[in-house]
Amino acid sequence: MKPQSNLTVNYPSMPELTARGMILGALITVIFTASNVYLGLKVGLTFSSSIPAAVISMAILRMFKHSNILENNMVQTQASAAGTLSAIIFILPGLLMLGYWQGFPFWQTLLLCACGGSLGVLFTIPLRRAMVVNSDLPYPEGRAAAEILKVGSEIRKEEANGEDTSKKETGMKDIVGGTDLAGLFSLCSNGFHVVSATGSRSAKPSPRFPWAFRQPSSAQVTSSASPAAWLS
Repeated sequence: MKPQSNLTVNYPSMPELTARGMILGALITVIFTASNVYLGLKVGLTFSSSIPAAVISMAILRMFKHSNILENNMVQTQASAAGTLSAIIFILPGLLMLGYWQGFPFWQTLLLCACGGSLGVLFTIPLRRAMVVNSDLPYPEGRAAAEILKVGSEIRKEEANGEDTSKKETGMKDIVGGTDLAGLFSLCSNGFHVVSATGSRSAKPSPRFPWAFRQPSSAQVTSSASPAAWLS
């Protein structure tokens, strides 16, 4: 008889679901969700939270002992929900414009969100193998976040072995620098009012195509470009 192949999968014994990871993931999710909602209502677009969450969790968890790539993956998975939760900016303005949603029924909203989240998790289990594992189409965002976590894990191993990792960048400096620059610009424009938050450029119409450079009024631009104007 032929010997049976060993089908036992040896999973790593590293901790994944930890208290510090859950707290950090919850904090990043709250901050990113609020930022996404504000940005969406302000300019009409949102940002992906998986990659910056992976960088931030990797940089913060490096300060703790026995942190690993699985814990970082759990934190960035939590924070990736910020992009989904911020989808209310596309629903609530429409309900307000229709006059259907006039209040905030807390328990009804909580029950609907809980049912939707539970159904999403349950359907993810059978659909993961068909749409992710056995699919030939790569997921760029998930693959990029995985590569970032791999780089962070390699840097941590090199630090544990006593190697010099000062020349290797994790991307945290870029995020902190961009945040500081954006905060300074917002303070100068909205706080001190020394810098204009918007810019405009006039274009002269062409004599051959006078209709090509027809500029709308500022009220039309505000009402069409900013979803926040719908709420006023």
